[in-house]
Amino acid sequence: MRRLLLPILASLPVLAALLGLGTWQVQRLHWKQDILARIAAAEAGPAVPLAGQPPPYTKVVATGRLDHAREALLGVELRGTTLGAHLVTPLLRPDAPPLLVDRGWVPMERSQEISRPEGEVAVTGYIRQADTRDWNSPRDDPAGRRFYLFDPAALGAALGLPPPAPFGLVALAAPGSPAGALPAAATRLPRPDNPHLGYAITWYGLAAALVGVLIAFLLRRRREPAA
Repeated sequence: MRRLLLPILASLPVLAALLGLGTWQVQRLHWKQDILARIAAAEAGPAVPLAGQPPPYTKVVATGRLDHAREALLGVELRGTTLGAHLVTPLLRPDAPPLLVDRGWVPMERSQEISRPEGEVAVTGYIRQADTRDWNSPRDDPAGRRFYLFDPAALGAALGLPPPAPFGLVALAAPGSPAGALPAAATRLPRPDNPHLGYAITWYGLAAALVGVLIAFLLRRRREPAA
């Protein structure tokens, strides 16, 4: 009996860990599905006036004046064979902190005119939360107004702004915008990846395989004569 009990006891912690990881991925799957459902609902619905600190991906409209003299470039993105970045411009709002607006992608080599509307504007877009900086984060170039992480506090300080809102606004292209206009604003809200179902199947599959191997091993040991 002992020769059967020891493999079972050795397998139980591994089986518990595999089942726990699978269950965790199922929970993550439901969490991600909820986020995707909220994004889809926000995209289908009308924009709401910006107030307070809305959650990420909320579609809002903010009113103010774009301060084009203090725009900056964010990130690096290759479109086709053209290297570019996102144009971030402060939106100055009366009685509210400046709001950093990602107006869209622009090429590094600018042979085409970039739209810079003057006066009061209403910008429709979705809320973007700040990026988290760690030891592996790329270093920004504040003097050159080149940034690789969306850090509103760092951007605001480099641009000489009062403390900006702790989140940003990613502008959405207005209906009927001409093709090829710059900046190339987003046309839809982003969808985060949702690989958790595959992960859950993998962990549960490994748990099932472990049980199968253990059963086969125990059946074989039972047929062997006792030493």
